[in-house]
Amino acid sequence: MKLLLLGKGGQVGWELQRSLAPLGELVALDFDSTELHADFSQPERLAETVRVVRPDMIVNAAAHTAVDKAESEPELARKLNATSPGVVAQAAAEIGALMVHYSTDYVFDGSGSRPWREADATGPLSVYGRTKLEGERLVAEHCPRHLIFRTSWVYAARGGNFAKTMLRLAKERDRLTVIDDQFGAPTGAELLADVTAHAIRATLADGGKTGLFHLVAGGETSWHGYARFVIEEALKAGVDLKASPDTVDAVPTSAFPTPATRPHNSRLDTSKLQTTFGLVLPPWQAGVARMLRETL
Repeated sequence: MKLLLLGKGGQVGWELQRSLAPLGELVALDFDSTELHADFSQPERLAETVRVVRPDMIVNAAAHTAVDKAESEPELARKLNATSPGVVAQAAAEIGALMVHYSTDYVFDGSGSRPWREADATGPLSVYGRTKLEGERLVAEHCPRHLIFRTSWVYAARGGNFAKTMLRLAKERDRLTVIDDQFGAPTGAELLADVTAHAIRATLADGGKTGLFHLVAGGETSWHGYARFVIEEALKAGVDLKASPDTVDAVPTSAFPTPATRPHNSRLDTSKLQTTFGLVLPPWQAGVARMLRETL
């Protein structure tokens, strides 16, 4: 079996290179790949790459994820998040390949407090959310054999992330201010990659398991709760910090204005995923603690 991974250099793409390798021959590409084209800003050439590789499945981890920047470059965001995934999906369908694609909680309007289900009405608040929603629809429309995973608050040990930022600030300052009215589940790229590989194997065995799924770690927290947990874990590990969990002050979203509107409710209901694929998703604290042990 041959797999084509697009966006190998991102947080999720990096972990996918590990999790997908045991499934078959893996061709992993990024926007700067030279022999084969994988630059999502040039969608017209992506179909050619699919035809040349002729994979049995395509996993797309490429996206425009700079949420605030997308507000000032909507056309580029649309090209990367919608037009190009649609082109890849169409090419996948032409050769009978399964396509895996990632989306986001930003497709919802962030209202209420109930975790969002797959069938709930969407209502994106930002360019990023609107373009990701359009990408979902194009993938589903053009490639009947698809797995679309909506996720949120993604982090990885590799590269920058919220936890690393909090620790850097906690070393520099006695007090921190962190938003406490946005809720979600910090979800590791490692978990996303491992569940993806598991779902692919299950889908190959049972073609009826395709569709749209919510995929996040278990439990929920606010950014404020997330920051407190990170600082607690660092102090347990003996890291010298100026700030403590008790000196992390809670503030509303309005205290940190941004070009893109953030949803207050990023909770996602993962019941469908867990039932379909026979999975138990670990609590968010387990993944964050593991990431911290790797990076501290």
